[in-house]
Amino acid sequence: MAHDLYRETILAHYRKPSNRRTLENANRSGYSHNPLCGDELTVYARVEDGRVDDGAFEARSCSIVQASADMMIDLLRGRSIADVDKLIARFQELMTGNVDSAPELGEIEVFREVRKFPVRVKCALLPWETLEHALVEG
Repeated sequence: MAHDLYRETILAHYRKPSNRRTLENANRSGYSHNPLCGDELTVYARVEDGRVDDGAFEARSCSIVQASADMMIDLLRGRSIADVDKLIARFQELMTGNVDSAPELGEIEVFREVRKFPVRVKCALLPWETLEHALVEG
């Protein structure tokens, strides 16, 4: 049952991402490339007064990268940088198996199913790591 929910959630965000676009007024951006599989990802954010006002991404990548990026941006929009940092850490804990549940992540928690496919964990983490670098580097 969880595997079906995982598959449907991933496919829904891959097929109709609400955040796949260029963010014209972004003041933060990050680019990542995974040479092992060819995934390329750019994450954009507009940060105002210590909050992520908006975000977007562009990708040439697998469905897991794109779904993770799309859902990440939905979750982080409107949050303080401190809250975003906590959610990034929490998602990393979820993906590395350090926690089995992270209800504060909402529907993104379905990505725990990716842990069954270790080679795909990097795909799920790529948007989060890219955003983390973008926020730190400014």
